[in-house]
Amino acid sequence: MVISKSWTMVRHFEGIPKLEDFKLVEKELPPVKDGEVLLESEFWSVDPYMRPFSKKALKEGDVMMGTQVARVTAYVGLKQICEPKPGEVLLVNSAAGAVGTIVGQIAKIRSCKVVGSTGSDEKVAYLKEIGFDEAFNYKSVTSLDEALKKASPEGYDCYFEHVGGKFADAALQQMKDFGRIAVCGCISSYNDSTPQTGPYIQPLILFKQLRMEGFLISHYEDKPIYEEAQKQLLEWILQGKVKYHEHITNGFENMPSGFIGMLNGQNTGKAIIKA
Repeated sequence: MVISKSWTMVRHFEGIPKLEDFKLVEKELPPVKDGEVLLESEFWSVDPYMRPFSKKALKEGDVMMGTQVARVTAYVGLKQICEPKPGEVLLVNSAAGAVGTIVGQIAKIRSCKVVGSTGSDEKVAYLKEIGFDEAFNYKSVTSLDEALKKASPEGYDCYFEHVGGKFADAALQQMKDFGRIAVCGCISSYNDSTPQTGPYIQPLILFKQLRMEGFLISHYEDKPIYEEAQKQLLEWILQGKVKYHEHITNGFENMPSGFIGMLNGQNTGKAIIKA
């Protein structure tokens, strides 16, 4: 007899998710039939992406691993949209997260100056450790505009955007002409009950002649760049050119708290639940 445990959402989130929004459900699984596979999970990702696996022949004891979507997202968005050139300046917010840390390191490999914004002094130190030229704690600066100008007085050629809201408003003001912006997320609005409003940015995009493009990594899964990203990132990791960090929450029973912590920025790097 095998008992399966799963977390379900018992009600839609109102603002920031709460522990009581989730319920742990247990059920007995039916016996495994011929042609079926029973998997025991050891790690879970607390982000919205699915983790596919190939339909190869399996045997008892095989370990299945999901696609490294965060790293591929960083590679694809940077190459396809930002197209950073040597000597250019890249800005990335939520820079200590799973995608942001990789974006910054790839840009350094491409000989760019990299500026990162994050939510704690410890994360600022980590970004400097992995090669960011400048980093600041957006929660402690007196002025976001001044922090961005101090980090790069000459402005920004590329901007990898995860946050939206007030940060995006400030960053767009300091883009150079013909700047490129990859919009990967909008964390600041995910838990809002009413839509955000902000300044009218169309004149900025027009007169600075900016390129601003949103993208979903699922769009690229069947394109050559997806496989290219996987191969290149693995090579860089093995060479020590790209480092990654995992923020691990122990215990399947703690998955909701790990998920909520990730949304509140408690993680450095990829947020993972360990059995």
